[in-house]
Amino acid sequence: MKRILIADDHEVVRSGLRAIIEGHANWIVVGEAADGEQTVTLASELRPDVVIVDYSMPLMNGLEVSRRIKLLHLRAQVLVLTMHEHEEILTEALLAGVRGFLLKSDARKHLISAIEALLDGQPYFTSVLLEKLLHDFQLNKQNKSKMLLTSREQSVVQLIAEGHTNKSIGSILKLSVKTVETHRASAMRKLGTSSTAELVRYAIRKKLVAP
Repeated sequence: MKRILIADDHEVVRSGLRAIIEGHANWIVVGEAADGEQTVTLASELRPDVVIVDYSMPLMNGLEVSRRIKLLHLRAQVLVLTMHEHEEILTEALLAGVRGFLLKSDARKHLISAIEALLDGQPYFTSVLLEKLLHDFQLNKQNKSKMLLTSREQSVVQLIAEGHTNKSIGSILKLSVKTVETHRASAMRKLGTSSTAELVRYAIRKKLVAP
């Protein structure tokens, strides 16, 4: 029996995913999480084979969850679901160790295939997303001045936008306050921002937090 953990901050989405997964005879949903921190905790406790996580999660987004799972040397493969296909998300997903990536609009059609691929040790990205990633990569090569935030910088910006202090962010991400300040300064430099309000607007625009 393969063990699957579902993480999304909307109960109706978790219920829909559970219904699809439990229709498979050899799979079981071992737990549900409503935020990124809870996802990492449950992944450590329940040791699932696959973690399905929404990209836009409170406290830690899906990429930070994947990064943490990788750092903890857990066997779980991560499948990230998102409503958006921004270049930053696709690129950073690969860097964060994400092995599967689906648009939520494609979940009903591709979820089973994605989980099967991850369980077989294979990555899973729909052809539409792969084409998007290749296209954006080529565009980015032509414009080397364009700088992307790292997954850690995005996590810091997300938590800033959620109203957390540097100390609180350090506690959540297991970083020193000085390191948080470094990531914050780096993100602001890359984005050309000079205030917290501008960081919040960026986070909302990039769907890191809800408006």
